[in-house]
Amino acid sequence: MIRQISEVFLVFLRLGLTSFGGPIAHLGYFHNEFVNKRKWIHEHAYADLVALCQFLPGPASSQVGMAIGLNRAGILGAVAAWIGFTLPSAIILILFVLGLSVFPSYINSTWLHGLKVVAVAVVAQAIWGMSLKLCPDKQRASIAVLAAIMASIAASATGQVGIIILGGIVGCLFLRTSDQLPHIPFTTNSSKKVGILFLSLFFIILFLSPIISPLINHHAFREFDSFYRTGSLVFGGGHVVLPLLKNEVVNAGWVSNDLFIAGYGMAQALPGPLFAFSAYLGAVSSIFPSGIPGATICLVAAFLPSFLLIIGVLPFWEALRKYDNMKFAMRGINAAVVGLLISAFYNPVWTSAILNPKDFGLALAAFLLLVFWKTPSWLVVLICALTSGLFF
Repeated sequence: MIRQISEVFLVFLRLGLTSFGGPIAHLGYFHNEFVNKRKWIHEHAYADLVALCQFLPGPASSQVGMAIGLNRAGILGAVAAWIGFTLPSAIILILFVLGLSVFPSYINSTWLHGLKVVAVAVVAQAIWGMSLKLCPDKQRASIAVLAAIMASIAASATGQVGIIILGGIVGCLFLRTSDQLPHIPFTTNSSKKVGILFLSLFFIILFLSPIISPLINHHAFREFDSFYRTGSLVFGGGHVVLPLLKNEVVNAGWVSNDLFIAGYGMAQALPGPLFAFSAYLGAVSSIFPSGIPGATICLVAAFLPSFLLIIGVLPFWEALRKYDNMKFAMRGINAAVVGLLISAFYNPVWTSAILNPKDFGLALAAFLLLVFWKTPSWLVVLICALTSGLFF
């Protein structure tokens, strides 16, 4: 088990160092690493997992990573996956706070743009692979296209959840006669009793922390309460959480607006989850605890709801997936998830990266390297960043 936990940590640490491009790109990196390369999880089980995490509050890509770690090495594996994936960006952001007086608050836009371009290729690779297996007929391909159109029009977390639910209804009603998709078990390494315990902890902390925090009247508890509530109640991933965090820390006078914007710009340039921005906010806080203690409190508090929810829900989700009606629904849901990925591929992944023919050519070359030459994703990231920085 120790060997498996170490393996999970090292794999996610490498992904945490190389997974640029935001949550949709992260799902592409995970798909390539754990479905195509390592075969830790089957295509259909991965798609079901992505669909589940779209329903839950918090960063979806981090929750998928925690679930994969849980599948591989139990609860400690989920912890190892989270630490490995989150640690690089959190450390860089803390160092950024410590070096604000020395280093400028901007980054080289040319190599950063190369990282955005490689994200286009990574997401395209994920959509390519998932669509071949999850949309093999005209019915599911149509659901995916309609979901992409609807997601582009209703570009909100609520709209995405509604599209997934609608996909499930369509699947349950109209996809009963299509070829049977296999039920691929997803090993949770966790019982329903453990699931109930973790779900109970999630709600206990959510409802008690706002009550306890004023009674204790210490900034550390206010930080924990603020970031835990934000992580518990936000749907739609990292970019959606930013206005909520701004309301919590800027309006409360913990962090100045200039420092908030500077940290957000830095977080955009880094690999790994955007939720790691919480470490920066804790470190730069004008009220003690700040620095590393403040960063640790805010980082753990922001991600703890996702950790409790994914471990709490997965045992019940796996049992639910076995029922015939759920299997029918999952056909439509998985097709709808492909559509959501297509929509996100266009905006913001494509629109923020492909600005001229050079960008298009670089993205095509990265796609060729990933899909046909089977080049490791970290190497493709390095090639695109250097190419953009040196020649664009």
